[in-house]
Amino acid sequence: MKLKDTGLTKEQLIQDANTYMMELAARFDLVAETSKGMNIFDENGEEYLDFYAGIAVNSAGNSNEKVVEAIIEQAKDTLHVSNYPYSIPMVVLAKLICESIGMDKIFFQNSGTEANEAMIKMARKWGIEKYGEEHYHIVTAKQSFHGRSYGAMSATGQPDNGCQLNLKPMLPGFTYADFNDLDSFKSACTKDTVAIMVEPVQGEGGVYPATKEFLQGLRELCDERDMLLLFDEVQTGWGRLGTLMGYMSYDVKPDALSMAKAMGGGLPIGAVCANERANQAFTPGCHGSTFGGNPVCCAAAIAEIKEIIERDLPANAAKMGEYFMELCKSLPGVKEVRGKGLLMGVEYEQPIAMEVKHQCFDHKLLITAVSGNIIRMVPPLIVTKEDCDKAFAILKEATEAAM
Repeated sequence: MKLKDTGLTKEQLIQDANTYMMELAARFDLVAETSKGMNIFDENGEEYLDFYAGIAVNSAGNSNEKVVEAIIEQAKDTLHVSNYPYSIPMVVLAKLICESIGMDKIFFQNSGTEANEAMIKMARKWGIEKYGEEHYHIVTAKQSFHGRSYGAMSATGQPDNGCQLNLKPMLPGFTYADFNDLDSFKSACTKDTVAIMVEPVQGEGGVYPATKEFLQGLRELCDERDMLLLFDEVQTGWGRLGTLMGYMSYDVKPDALSMAKAMGGGLPIGAVCANERANQAFTPGCHGSTFGGNPVCCAAAIAEIKEIIERDLPANAAKMGEYFMELCKSLPGVKEVRGKGLLMGVEYEQPIAMEVKHQCFDHKLLITAVSGNIIRMVPPLIVTKEDCDKAFAILKEATEAAM
């Protein structure tokens, strides 16, 4: 839909948004009317360089042609059938994902939060059925982020921030341990612990990559104590870290993992994947989803994932991520540049991240801020050296203006 088709001006549209929509996000002063590749365009055709990709979603580029074509063709056949009949796109996608990442079973959801909820349910049911009704304890990491529904929010190790503020009580059964500290996780485990759940890279927590030793240590700990290892790959999956799934860059395989964001190419879809050991807990009736595995969303995901694999976008993510992070180290006032692949964070010495974000927007570069002094960049995986150079020039000017 184009703004001119509504009969509204930009100001009128924003006024309607303020009148009728709950304000739960700080928006850009941007009417995103169209998008293509590395760019988003406003109602006047003004071009914005996209270095946030719809929050790590549009990995094969904004409005990827093959994804759009797959959506149109599937919409002509059927829009929704639920999980009762066999849906062709859902089965094709299930096989594509399981064979591509080496997992045994998959269940489709509508988002990353739902995928994490399903994974938590799977782990708890597995533990209770294996060890007894008190065995449902899960250890997660401090500063983690797993979603905003009650189970996922309770698993999120940020009890003092807005995610959990005035929303207590949390779901019991979670303990938070220090990220990248194996001893802290060992100490947090009890006789009732059934799983450990972590992100390969903490995104919302400030862009902190796990070390290889830490994740391998968690795998050994779970094997020793007969617990499940769960990876939240909602943001790190599908090429973002330089490998198809984030865990592949660590040579550590979880028992189950969640995914969403990039897998749908712009449409809402998520999933939990598991090996046979973890999957045995999910039996008919214990979980479900009316819209999970929607045919149109699955068709989009098939096209998106094929684009990621066939164009080897994970390799480009590794190459361009290394290049861009090296550039960012020369920004003024920088304390640290962190990340892996194209999940990148810049931490400043001063709390200027929001001002840098706004300055970048004024120069038509879209980035996000995760705290007072940390900006995060997650561009589409099709990003080029020229895009990185252009983004860095704007970022440098924005940083200098904000200091």
